[in-house]
Amino acid sequence: MIEVRGLKKSIRNGSRTVEILRGIDLTVPRGQFLAIMGASGSGKSTLLGLLAGLDAPSEGEVLVDGSEISRLPEDRLAQVRGKKIGFVFQSYQLIPTLTALENVLLPYELNANGDGKKRAAALLETVGLVDRLHHYPVQLSGGEQQRVALARAFVLEPPIVLADEPTGNLDSTNGQHVLDLLTERQREANTTLVLVTHDKQIADRADRRIFLRDGRIVADENGKQASRGV
Repeated sequence: MIEVRGLKKSIRNGSRTVEILRGIDLTVPRGQFLAIMGASGSGKSTLLGLLAGLDAPSEGEVLVDGSEISRLPEDRLAQVRGKKIGFVFQSYQLIPTLTALENVLLPYELNANGDGKKRAAALLETVGLVDRLHHYPVQLSGGEQQRVALARAFVLEPPIVLADEPTGNLDSTNGQHVLDLLTERQREANTTLVLVTHDKQIADRADRRIFLRDGRIVADENGKQASRGV
């Protein structure tokens, strides 16, 4: 579902070049739950942003469902992101002037035809927010906002969902609830889930884990679910 070939990313910092990713090769099959781990500054979030097409690599290619996205013009890239990739941010990224229902509906209205209200409302019910449909983000707790973001990521049933520290701003109880909902939706829809985390307990739930250090993959191993045949 995702293929990365010779991926490098560097930025200029004054007179010197800072190498963030130093040559990543990676294949993620359809339906796999992959956790990306590593210390701060190892390149985890940069890699996730490149997979999403939110940034362009300095070298290398990113293929999503067989299509190379790294060099697409922005309008075509936006179409691919809209139809094939859902994103869950650590900081929720909800639009404050839209209700929970309207936030979930937004990707549908931008990328699909017809009325998506029934599906958006059903997803909000699935994540336990049936009584919060018409509340604005400021009226929701952090855990509730992240559940809205989760519903938004799945509203178009994308084949890929990318999550950047989705429980990082939540307490342990809300974080566990959001993670349970995320993995449940991933299994039900057979979604390819790529999640950045520094939490080993979260990574242990993945089918597979990769570890980054200094912009390189230094370990690639099966997770507990895979080893148990789940």
